[in-house]
Amino acid sequence: MSVWTLILIALVAIAVVGWVGRLVGQKATGNAPAFRDMPYAVAFGYALAVALLAWAVWYYLQPAMTETGTPVPGVTFFRWAVRALIAFAIAAYLFRLLGRHVGTAGTRKLFRQMPLTAAFGLLVILVYAILAIFAPLIAPYGQAVVFDQVNALPGGNPATGGNPAHPLGTDQIGRDLLSRLIYGAQNTVGIAFATTLLAFLLGGSLGFLAAVLRGWFDQLLSRAVDVLMAIPSLIFALLLMTIASAWASQNWMLTVYMVFIIAVIDSTRVFRLARAVGMNIVVMDYIEAAKLRGEGLGYLIFREILPNAYAPLLAEFGLRFCFVFLTIASLSFLGVGIQPPLADWGTMVRDLAQFINFAAFSPLTAALPIMAAGAIALLTVAVNFVVDWMLHRSSGLKE
Repeated sequence: MSVWTLILIALVAIAVVGWVGRLVGQKATGNAPAFRDMPYAVAFGYALAVALLAWAVWYYLQPAMTETGTPVPGVTFFRWAVRALIAFAIAAYLFRLLGRHVGTAGTRKLFRQMPLTAAFGLLVILVYAILAIFAPLIAPYGQAVVFDQVNALPGGNPATGGNPAHPLGTDQIGRDLLSRLIYGAQNTVGIAFATTLLAFLLGGSLGFLAAVLRGWFDQLLSRAVDVLMAIPSLIFALLLMTIASAWASQNWMLTVYMVFIIAVIDSTRVFRLARAVGMNIVVMDYIEAAKLRGEGLGYLIFREILPNAYAPLLAEFGLRFCFVFLTIASLSFLGVGIQPPLADWGTMVRDLAQFINFAAFSPLTAALPIMAAGAIALLTVAVNFVVDWMLHRSSGLKE
């Protein structure tokens, strides 16, 4: 029996269980509203969730070693993922609990209203910020220090090719991977944050100017933005970075070019949002009153429009940071992003990709590129959790 046949049988069984479960719930509760008004799609979703949970428990309990002593990579990685998920959930709960009892009255109220996902996102962002700021103090070695032992396996066991001085091993030229993973937070996250700030400074300023001035200035900027947004951002950035690599005489210059290129490309999205929000604000009575008082352009933008556009721009900042972060990692993976000797997670994924071939013999070795990719994915998910919560709060909706 093929895999697709088994999947089809499982889906049919889940569909039947969902229908029967809803019917039993209606009969057992006297047709209570919770079951009476439940759509079949919701009942199917509950049945699917129970089936996936049962499969996860079953798969977690499978042996991680074959009878010959060979590791089973899938089971090993799944167990690590489940344990990490549980650890993150516990850490987020304790972080939210601490925030409810420590701090000012405003922060304690904020943590009381905060869902667990937002607490998890804030905790991850805080940890990344600490790593980025204090990387030279936290990392055991410098990011560019080269040691004699190359391709040392993780684990620190000399009998299996490891080294106690390098818990995660070394790369193909002898650099400590734990140190480079920590410094990757400083370089990747720090450069992405600076790029996002520059994009918002450029796009937000021009968007508000277009909303206030209107006329030919608005039309000129809007049409230029339309042209730039018509080109796929990653392909456009890759093209410009390829051209910039021919101009850069030193590696740090290419990083500077990358910051400006990505900031200009992403500022087009910020321009669109700032202009749309500004258009809705400039027609308000208090803007007209400020104009009648003779207030200047700077006062209108920074004292009247910007405070009222704070919520959507702050939410957009979080989303835009994720896109910039992923773009930088993608360019580094392609070899035209952050350049050596700076450590970068995208470059680490590319350089360590060959270690995936050792999954059947040493799952920890195969996990090295996954650690760098996981660091990228974890921050992206964390920022999105916080942004979703901020959007929910700014919308005025109740829990």
